[in-house]
Amino acid sequence: MSKSPKHPERHFADRIGWLRAAVLGANDGIVSTASLLVGVASSGAASGQVLLAGVAALVAGAMSMAAGEYVSVSSQADTEKADLARERQELAANPEFERLELARIYEARGLEPALARQVSEQLMAHDALGAHARDELGLTETHAARPLQAAGASAATFSMGAAFPLLLAWAVPRDALVPTVACGSLVSLALLGALAARAGGAGPWTAAGRVCFWGAAAMAATAAVGALFGTSVA
Repeated sequence: MSKSPKHPERHFADRIGWLRAAVLGANDGIVSTASLLVGVASSGAASGQVLLAGVAALVAGAMSMAAGEYVSVSSQADTEKADLARERQELAANPEFERLELARIYEARGLEPALARQVSEQLMAHDALGAHARDELGLTETHAARPLQAAGASAATFSMGAAFPLLLAWAVPRDALVPTVACGSLVSLALLGALAARAGGAGPWTAAGRVCFWGAAAMAATAAVGALFGTSVA
């Protein structure tokens, strides 16, 4: 008797949680730190002052990203828990109504009424709360909110992203700092956008162009502000 061949399928949906936080963190790390470095350097500040500002931006940005992600995703997790608690109460109070509600969902998806009732009965006998969480509320383990994971990923990737323009600023002479940091950061943003798009199953060119456009806009704006205030202060 031959065994059926294994067919492992690759899906991109299970990457959504960590991919979003990781891409957001790295992108913000590069853009915010590079923009700050370019802005401070454009004001005429010395190399030491520019680097100090960059280090402060890395630390403050990483902590801000972690805190923001944790609070945001914790709110999502609280909402999910509240929905599950309410569904658990409804199942205990009126299981027959919940069974009919689930059957109507399957009918709306194309099942015959009799088959929809049979499916709802079997699924509820196996895991009633899980069936309603998945098919009524749209909650699955893959997309469950994970605050600590999101916070850690954002902080770590922000730090890695911010470290790149900071290293460039440290490695080059003061006169070459602005063009080197700006060009190097745009290249890294393009690579990040392309890699993130590939990991998520999307086209790389649009993602790369999008992050480069906004990165260039941010650096141009801070350079203009730095030059303006540097001139006025001088």
